[in-house]
Order: sequence, then structure tokens, then C-alpha cells
Amino acid sequence: MEIARRDLILSAAALSLTSTGWAAGRGDRPLGYAIVGLGTYGLNVIIPQFANCAHSRLAAVVSGDPAKAQRVAAEHKLPARSIYSYETFDSIRNNPDVDIVYVCLPNSMHAEYTIRAAKAGKHVMCEKPMAISVAECEAMIAACKQANRKLMIGYRCHFEPFNLEAMRLAKTGAAGKIRYVRTEHGFVQRSPEAWRLKRALAGGGSLMDMGVYSLQAARYMTGEEPIAVTARESTDRRDPRFTEVEDMIEWTLEFPSGAIAGCQSMYSANQNHILLMGDTGRIELEPATRYDGNHMWTGKDGREREITPPPGPAKTQFAGQLDHLVQCIRSGREPIVSGEEGLRDMRIVEAIYRSAREGRTIRLDGRA
Repeated sequence: MEIARRDLILSAAALSLTSTGWAAGRGDRPLGYAIVGLGTYGLNVIIPQFANCAHSRLAAVVSGDPAKAQRVAAEHKLPARSIYSYETFDSIRNNPDVDIVYVCLPNSMHAEYTIRAAKAGKHVMCEKPMAISVAECEAMIAACKQANRKLMIGYRCHFEPFNLEAMRLAKTGAAGKIRYVRTEHGFVQRSPEAWRLKRALAGGGSLMDMGVYSLQAARYMTGEEPIAVTARESTDRRDPRFTEVEDMIEWTLEFPSGAIAGCQSMYSANQNHILLMGDTGRIELEPATRYDGNHMWTGKDGREREITPPPGPAKTQFAGQLDHLVQCIRSGREPIVSGEEGLRDMRIVEAIYRSAREGRTIRLDGRA
């Protein structure tokens, strides 16, 4: 992520997401989201966030469980015409209340429903990871461009106050010249039956889930794009949870400035940490990317000063994310975390897997 792009992240987040923005002042109606997938994230995390939004509202639900869909619709006073199954999803094109489709499905379904939503004339928010391959990401971007629809990836940390302040501090030299970033994300997957442990649904293991946070943090804290990656996997294949996907994977990223990032993801331990070290100081977040309760410190060689970031840019990171896409649709701007950003991550993810598989460093800059 080049410096100019990080400037865009900070300025767009600060200027376009306030509840007193130009759209609210004009009295424009909130744009309607259809939530595709009523699993834990879509139902318990995203849907409640519309109460915190200034420019977004719940307009429809899509689920394979008719009873659940009807219950959720009734709770949110949605008409029967706003309930869809996966089979009837394409008819959403005829619902003028739906402006945006939010894809909250298993990873392997992201491409299909993003493309179908674009063909139905709807803008798309897609959860991370964007898809399970570079080819799918490219197809999603092409479909949205062909339909002249916006595509945004659900990178919520770009709207979270602690991460935004950490980006600002890193950019303004609070730690001096950046030399090293350490970022680790993981949690304990308990059930072997979880869809995230099924390759056909998840596309991979911890890297395709928590690893995305580590990869994103390395990129937005350095403000650079990596030029090489070296990775190693550690998985106990005797564990019934990990018969199909990896548990722990660690990788090192090299950046053009000479900075290095050490990254890790895991499904067998709890960790949520970002540490940036420069030649004059440190910036540390722990926990770093949770839904709430994050903390940050700066110092010369330790946690000398705890940092409380300014509030916003919205009531919550989720509301900021939802409203940002609305503002982009209205203004014609590209989202700060567009489909191209998801594609950049997936290219690196594929290189990480290749490096771990082949036991060698993979160049990302086209050099041999």
C-alpha cells in the first residue's frame, strides 16, 4: 500500500463517514442492504450495526433457512417481499429497496454471490477474504465493472479508531524509520465440524481467516507493498480439526524500504497483536483488531505511553464500513478497500501457500 494510498485511507475515513456528512444534510434516504447469509457474523454482528449507521439500513435478508429468514425479517419489520432464498436470490434485481448486497457467506461462495449481485444491478460489500483464488477475485472485479457497480471488501479495521491512529502515527514518523512489524492473529477452533475447517468451503485454514488480519496489518502499518515472502506451516495432521486445512502458518514479508514483517496465523491458540518497531520507537496494539476493547501504546523501547485515539470516524467500525460504501456510491469515489485491495491480498496469500509448499522464498515483484 503506497504512501499516497494510505493518505487516502485516513482522509476518506475522516471526511466521508461523519454522521453530519453532505448526504445526511441533503436528506438523502439511507441506502438499503441485503444481508446474504444469516450465520453468526451476518446475523449477530452486522445486522445489529444498522442502528449505528447514518446512511445505511437493512432492506432484505437472504438465507437457506426459511424459518430463520422469516423470524429476522419480522424482528426488523421487513415485508415478505424482502425475504430471499439462495434459489430466488437473482430476483432481488426487482427490489428497488435493495441498493447493496452484503455477502456474509463461506469463502468459497463469495465469488458466485458477488457476481450474481452485480448482474442483478446491485453494489456489493463482500466479507474477507475476498475469495479463494486470484482468478475468482479477478472475475468479481470484472463483473462489478461490467455492471458499473461498486465492490468493497469488509476490511473493518480501516474504520477502527486504534488502527487508524496507528496508521497515522506510523506515517508521521512517531517511531522513526520503520524497520520491523510483528503481527499475529489466531483463536482456538473448537469443533472439527466448523465450516472454516472444510477446504471446500474455506479454501484453506487459518491463513484464509485470521491470516488476513496479519497480512493487512503488515501492509497498512508499513505503507508499502511486499516484494518477497518466505513461509512455513506447522500443522498436526493427527488432530481431527486439521485433516483438510492448516493450523499455524508463519511468513516473513520483505519491503522495498528494507523493512521486514513477521506474520502469523493460527487456529490452535489465541493471539491478537500488532507491533511496529522503528529506529526511534515503537507502536504496539494488543488486542489490536477485535470488535471492541483494543489497546495501544507507544514508547522508545516498551509500553511507556498508552494512547487513546480520537473517536470515530463513525459510532462503530462496522457502521463506518457500511456507511463508507454508501458515501462512495453517492460520490462516485472508489472505496478505500475496494476489490483491487482484496485482489492484492489474495495474490500474496497464494504466494504464502506456495512458499510454504515449496520451501523457498517467492518474489512478488516479478524478479527471479
